Amino acid sequence: MIKKFVKNALQEDVGRGDLFYLVGTNEKANAKIISKDEGILAGVVYVKALCKVERIDIKFHIKDGKPIKYGDVIATLKGKSKKLLMCERTILDLLQHASGIATNTYSYARLLEGSCVKLLDTRKTRPLLRIFEKYAVRCGGGHNHRMGLDDCLMLKDTHIKTIDNLEKFIKNAKDKLPYTAKIEIECEDVEFAKYAMSCGSDMIMCDNMKLEEIKEVVNYKNANFKYILVEASGNITKQNIKNYLDTRVDAISSGSLIHQATWLDLSMKII
Repeated sequence: MIKKFVKNALQEDVGRGDLFYLVGTNEKANAKIISKDEGILAGVVYVKALCKVERIDIKFHIKDGKPIKYGDVIATLKGKSKKLLMCERTILDLLQHASGIATNTYSYARLLEGSCVKLLDTRKTRPLLRIFEKYAVRCGGGHNHRMGLDDCLMLKDTHIKTIDNLEKFIKNAKDKLPYTAKIEIECEDVEFAKYAMSCGSDMIMCDNMKLEEIKEVVNYKNANFKYILVEASGNITKQNIKNYLDTRVDAISSGSLIHQATWLDLSMKII
């Protein structure tokens, strides 16, 4: 999967062929990747795969998930000059994109340190980049929510509109779904959350609820359905995320871990 992804990423840039190949020299060359920013490094696994495919020797001096600062030499590379120059942009794009997400995720995750609350991403990812972007979230200390529609049945408000009898629907779903597949229901108010629990939900998402409402949902769950997990979501920012710790939810999810991330500034130099 990774090998195919990096080959496609490089092919997008190379197109019908790198024109420098037609006119440039092809001597042995050395290069280094330097950080011009600070944050959390991610993308190492993917860049290693690309370099292996293109027969470039690369040595990373910093691992995925570790901090980097301005001036750090992240990696050194050896190979034919044409290969290094052809792969330069793709290597940097992979590292910059992933590191941006990892850095942003870490800025959220550190606010939850010392608690048992899990920080989750969402399916708000760029098309065809979900596995890559969710990998970057893990590098930053976050956890993945659903990878797709096939690993957990989540009933959002739009789904609920199509269901006449929720209790009957969930019972039927549990008869048909794989034994390990869980059912999560998005709830916008306390009463519906209580109803969703009584219908057999495995997880409850408190969507855009006030803090006091979420506390009420958690208290009701603890008193009546201890096995159910409660997740808070909706308009959660770095400025207010710590407020949700008092609600005692099991997890907090935020799409902004990915879609609000800013790339880190990295560069490659021939030496």
